[in-house]
Amino acid sequence: MSRRPRTPRRLLAIAAAAGMIVVAATAITTWVRAAGDEMPSSYAPVHITKSFEEIARVMSAAKDEVMARHMRLLEERYDLSDRPAPGPTMSRGKPLQQGPRTKLPPGMTWQKLAAMTPDEIRAKDLWPAGFYPLPHPNHMEGGMLFPSHHIEEIKRQEGRDLTRFDLDYDLPRHLLPEYPPPIYLTTRPDLGDVSQGKVVTLDNYFDLFNGILNPKQLEGLRLLVTPFPQQQFNATHDRRSLKPSRGVTCFDCHVNGHTNAATHLVGDIRPQKFRHRIDTPTLRGVNVQRLFGSQRALKTVEDFT
Repeated sequence: MSRRPRTPRRLLAIAAAAGMIVVAATAITTWVRAAGDEMPSSYAPVHITKSFEEIARVMSAAKDEVMARHMRLLEERYDLSDRPAPGPTMSRGKPLQQGPRTKLPPGMTWQKLAAMTPDEIRAKDLWPAGFYPLPHPNHMEGGMLFPSHHIEEIKRQEGRDLTRFDLDYDLPRHLLPEYPPPIYLTTRPDLGDVSQGKVVTLDNYFDLFNGILNPKQLEGLRLLVTPFPQQQFNATHDRRSLKPSRGVTCFDCHVNGHTNAATHLVGDIRPQKFRHRIDTPTLRGVNVQRLFGSQRALKTVEDFT
């Protein structure tokens, strides 16, 4: 009869030590959490313990207070009034707004501020609050947030609803880019605005660009106007739309290859409180930009894709 091979004592000792390390690590983790310090994580919590109806009810009820708090912050920092500059306009005639828009502390002027040294400004706490990063309307929640006029246009064309039950967009329309923006093709400047004054979507992209773009470009454009699930707009309970959503498109933010100033939080920073707000940049002229990307760390659109 063959004997069962013995496990070397050294292996048993190593296994026992490893077990003690695991137990000790678990105890330390439990102690740290019990002390009120959360372990750092790159991930947002995804374990949903309440029904979607309860989540929507609670967050909808808190919406007015959340937005009022954020609007007070905007009012304290900025002059958001409609002050069009005489003369210059955007492509379709929308007036440009004149500034400055950052509010100064009481009794302070730009001339007085310019005459002070950085140390004086710091010592007297006179740095204009409008020059600090602007938070998301609900920064710890974050997520994509669209201007109301874009929400209404997409509902009209496609029946997709980009309304969030927990938040509204915060900036007034007169400070946003014109809508819809025109599209000028570098390959066909003779055509002028090829958007024909329309918001390019899955419903109309082919009719607008068939015969102008080649098949590869048409397919690329199709992807830019195709909805894909996103955290706030998807079919699961981890969403912020009342009804299950097909998602969002690239052109929901970069409308017609430009921008509608939709906002979000930058994707490559953790934890959440350190992620800064991004107002969607235009994609016009990226073929001649030297740097591209949320942190300007990519040199070309090819690197980005």
